[in-house]
Amino acid sequence: MPNAERFDYTAGSAAVGEASLLPLLPITLEYQQRSAAASGLLDTGATVNVLPYRVGVELGAVWEAQTIPVQLSGNLADYEARALMVSPTFGFTSPPSLTETAVCHTRKASDEPA
Repeated sequence: MPNAERFDYTAGSAAVGEASLLPLLPITLEYQQRSAAASGLLDTGATVNVLPYRVGVELGAVWEAQTIPVQLSGNLADYEARALMVSPTFGFTSPPSLTETAVCHTRKASDEPA
């Protein structure tokens, strides 16, 4: 692979150690002229990109304004999700030519403001 990139595995939990190693890559997301830096899980088989509620709030997304529901399954089935279009910038040397991506802005009842 001539354009292959390598990513270090990062421990997600010190308590679990090597069992929590994940390939994370730096990413900056933009939405309506606001940006947020985050780490994204590199998952080449994923069909859905999940955006934590707190990152959506940091980007200025208003939960109630997102009207396209997305049904999640598996360990995310308990989360309500809505579609949100963001512009990503990846932190590697040969970024893909991706100008916009849809992510699922997710939240659980415990994320809701009091």
